[in-house]
Amino acid sequence: SDRADFTSERDDDLEGEDEDEDVPESFYDLTHEKLEETLSKGHGIDKRLETKIRRCFQQFLLKFRMEGQAEARYPDLIRKMAEEDQKHLDVHFGHLQQWSAQLALWIADYPLQILPLLNMTLLTEAARKFGTYRNLVASEETELRVAIHSFPVQEPIRELSTRHLSRLVSVQGVVTKRTKVFNEVKRLYLRCAKCNFLSPAFEVSSDKDLKPGACIECQSKGPWKVDRQQTLYQNHQKITIQESPSSVQPGKMPRSKEVIVTGDQVDTIRPGDELLLTGIYRCLYDAATNARTCFPVFKTEIFSVHLHRRGDVKLIEITDDKQQQILELAKDPNIRERFISSMAPSIYGMRHVKTAIALSMMSGQQKITAGKHRIRGDINTLIVGDPGLAKSQFLKYVEQTFPRAVYTTGKGASAVGLTAAVTRDENGEWGLEGGAMVLADDGMCLIDEFDKMNDNDRTSLHEAMEQQTISVSKAGIVATLKARCAVVAVANPTEGRYDPQRTFAQNVNLTDPILSRFDILCVLRDEADPLQDTRLADHVICSHIRSHPDASAEDKLIKPKLQQRADHIEPIDQDLLKYYIIYARQNVFPKVGDIDKEKLANFYRDLRAESFRNGGQAMTARQIDSIVRLAEANARLELRQHVLAKDLDNAISVVLESFIQSQKHQVAEELRKKFSRFT
Repeated sequence: SDRADFTSERDDDLEGEDEDEDVPESFYDLTHEKLEETLSKGHGIDKRLETKIRRCFQQFLLKFRMEGQAEARYPDLIRKMAEEDQKHLDVHFGHLQQWSAQLALWIADYPLQILPLLNMTLLTEAARKFGTYRNLVASEETELRVAIHSFPVQEPIRELSTRHLSRLVSVQGVVTKRTKVFNEVKRLYLRCAKCNFLSPAFEVSSDKDLKPGACIECQSKGPWKVDRQQTLYQNHQKITIQESPSSVQPGKMPRSKEVIVTGDQVDTIRPGDELLLTGIYRCLYDAATNARTCFPVFKTEIFSVHLHRRGDVKLIEITDDKQQQILELAKDPNIRERFISSMAPSIYGMRHVKTAIALSMMSGQQKITAGKHRIRGDINTLIVGDPGLAKSQFLKYVEQTFPRAVYTTGKGASAVGLTAAVTRDENGEWGLEGGAMVLADDGMCLIDEFDKMNDNDRTSLHEAMEQQTISVSKAGIVATLKARCAVVAVANPTEGRYDPQRTFAQNVNLTDPILSRFDILCVLRDEADPLQDTRLADHVICSHIRSHPDASAEDKLIKPKLQQRADHIEPIDQDLLKYYIIYARQNVFPKVGDIDKEKLANFYRDLRAESFRNGGQAMTARQIDSIVRLAEANARLELRQHVLAKDLDNAISVVLESFIQSQKHQVAEELRKKFSRFT
C-alpha cells in the first residue's frame, strides 16, 4: 500500500544517509539540471532529481561554512534546535545562494515543490543524530520545517501581483488581527462504515479533491467515517498583516493581506507587532467572491515560512565574536562614563538624564520576599522640563535603541489603551486586549506628554507601576495581566516653563502617589549661560554637517571643539551598545551582599527629614528600594554579578541629585553643601 511504501522509503533514506556524510560534489551538483522543463510539462519532480536535491541540501547542512570560520554553521544550529525541542530550523537564503545558486533559485521560484523535500531532508538528518526526532519519523510526522529567512527582494504588500503567485516573497507590515487557533487535517485516515477496514492515508491539501474510491476489503464505495485517532492534525491560524503606516505614500490607504501560520508559528505574534515575513504567495478559489462578482476570481493569501518580529529580544542572537567584543568593552575601567555618554550622543550635555535612562535600560533585579510579596526590579524615570530641551528626543532614542519599547503619548492614550481593554470579536465573543504596558512586558513603556493625561487615566497606572500587574474585571472576565516594564515619562511644567522659586509639586500637576512610584526625577531648566550656549551651538551645527544625506567622508569626521579635547570620553558604537544591553539583561544578575547598610540608613534618615522640612520630592520607603535597584543597575552596567561600595555611592548620588533638582533654587544650594559627604 501507499502507506507502507511511504514508511519504507523514509527508512531507506535514514539508513543510506549514514554513508552520505562525505559525498563527491558531482553527486549533488544541480548546475545542469532542468527543473523548469519537467514542471512546465505538468510532471512532478522525478525520483533521480528529488534525491539529488535532497542530497545537495543535506551536504549544505553538514558542510556549509561562513567566510573566515573553521566550523560548519548548521550542525551547531541543529543541535540547538534539538536542545530547545523546536520544530523549525532558520536557514539564511544568502547561505543557500553561496552553496548552490541553482537550489536557491528553485526555492525562490518553486517553493511549493522544493520546500517539502528540504523539510524531509532536515527531519532525516535530525533523526539520525537526535532521538527526540526519531519518534517523529516513527509516527510518520513531517512536522520539522526549514524556515528560509533574509530573502533579498522585499515587496510592498500593495505591489504583490500575479507574477508573484506560487513564489517566495518577503513583506513587511504590522499585524492588525489574528484568529483563534484551529486544528487543520493534515493526513486523513478513513474507515469503511460497512466492514470497519482502515483505508490508506490521504494527504489533504486545499488544491486537491478528496476521492476515497472503493474499500480494499469489501469493495464498497461508501459510506466512510473518519478515524479520529489515527488522523494527523496541525495547528492553523490566520493573521492579517497591514502595510506600516510610515511606508504608505501620502494620501493612500494602507493595504492588508491575510497570512496563514501553521505548526509552531501559531500564537507567537499578537496584534500590534511589526513583522518581517517570508512566505509563499498563493491563490485559492473563493466561492463567496465569485457569487458576488459573477465571474471567477481567485483569493490570494501568504503562507508563512518564516516570521521575524521586530524588537524580540529572544530572537537576537549574540555571536561569539560579539560576545568577545562586549567582554573586552566591560574591562574598560571607564565603561560607566562611556556608557552614559553613549546615550543619545547627538544631544548635548544633560548628564543626569542620560544617567537615568542608562540605569532604566539596565534595570535592577526583581525579588520575591518570604511573604510572597514581589519587589519590582524595573526603574521608573520622570523627566520634567522647559520646552525645547530634547525631552521627547530622548524617548525616541530609547525606542530605537532598546529591543522592546512601546511609545505612546498622554493625550492619545486612555486608561484602557495603556492597561487592558475588553473587546468583542467578529463572532460577538468578549476577549481581552493588552494595552501599551502589557505589550511592553519585559521592556520599556515610554509615555510622552504625561501631564496631559486625565487624572482618571493616570490613576490606572498606580498598580501597573508598583505591583507590575494589571487586574481586569469586566464583562465576566476576571484576569490579572503582567506588566513588568520600566516607565519613562516626560511632562511639561504647568506654567509652560519651570519656575525655580516654586516647589516641585506647584510646578508639576501630578499627585504624590504617582510621584512616589518614580525612582528618578530629572528637572531640566533652560538657563542662559554664554559658555554652554556657545558649546551647544557648535555641537548642533557639527551634527547638521555630519548628518546631511550628501555628506562627504571629510564632513562625517567633523567634531565639535569640546570633542577634540584630550579628556573627551569616546562613546560606544550604537550597534554594539544594543548588543551590550541585551547581553547584560540576559546574563548578569547582580546580588546585593556586603554593602554599607549604615551609610544607606543615615542617608535615608537625613533626606527624609529635609523632605518634610522643605517639600520637594516626597521621600517614602520606596526610595530605599530605589537606591538598591540603582546600585544593582550600576553593577550590571559593568557586567558584575555583585554590588560594590562604589555602586551604592553612584546610586545615592543619583537619588540625591533627583531630590535636589526638585527643590526651590535657594534650598537646593544649601542641600548640596549639606549632603556633600554622601557623594
